[in-house]
Amino acid sequence: MRALVADDAQQKIKEFIVEGGLGPGDPLPTETELMERFAVSRNSLREALKSLQAKHIVEIRRGFGTYVGSMSLEPLIDGLAFRTVVGHRRGEDSLLELLQMREALEAGLMSSLVGRLGEAQLGVLDGLVRRMHEEVAGGGAIDAATDREFHLALYGPLANRLLSELLDAFWSAFHQSRPQDIGRAPENADGAELARMHGRIVDAVRAGDAEAAEAAVHAHFDDIRGRLSAR
Repeated sequence: MRALVADDAQQKIKEFIVEGGLGPGDPLPTETELMERFAVSRNSLREALKSLQAKHIVEIRRGFGTYVGSMSLEPLIDGLAFRTVVGHRRGEDSLLELLQMREALEAGLMSSLVGRLGEAQLGVLDGLVRRMHEEVAGGGAIDAATDREFHLALYGPLANRLLSELLDAFWSAFHQSRPQDIGRAPENADGAELARMHGRIVDAVRAGDAEAAEAAVHAHFDDIRGRLSAR
């Protein structure tokens, strides 16, 4: 019964945020005011707020009050990564499935992306590709932070914040899963070729060739798949 009351309180708090036009960082009424407004006990209200905080819908600041949360996709990232690892332990191709989701989304965006990047944005991508080559010089590996920055910079010009966050969520979930003994690249992985693959994507986008850009994205993911299969 208490769980149902807390669930109902969660829904009412979300409706209050929506109907009030509130956004991240905006303050919510005090605990006492929320109890009175929704006719719930302190325990049920706190249970509801804790659940909403776990979803980043609210943020509880001890000694200051409760605020609308960031509403980020971090809970989705954690859930995807955990599900991927569990699936792998059960003999499922869960990491490859997550990779397939990323590939379908990223390759499918190429036609929308071509022609949207100015020279300044392309210059940023060129710089990141150069950094990748520097990182792999002497047999090193591309730093995960550089790879992430590349993908964020590549799709940023689409000016779709939700899309950027979703792409980053898939990237983060994939990379959180890999250290769990799945998807470790073989010792002979060619870091220089990986850097060149990223460069080919930029070259195709610069040339305005959506078909070549999409093919370059697929080639990149084919390479990742091959290295995962060789683990």
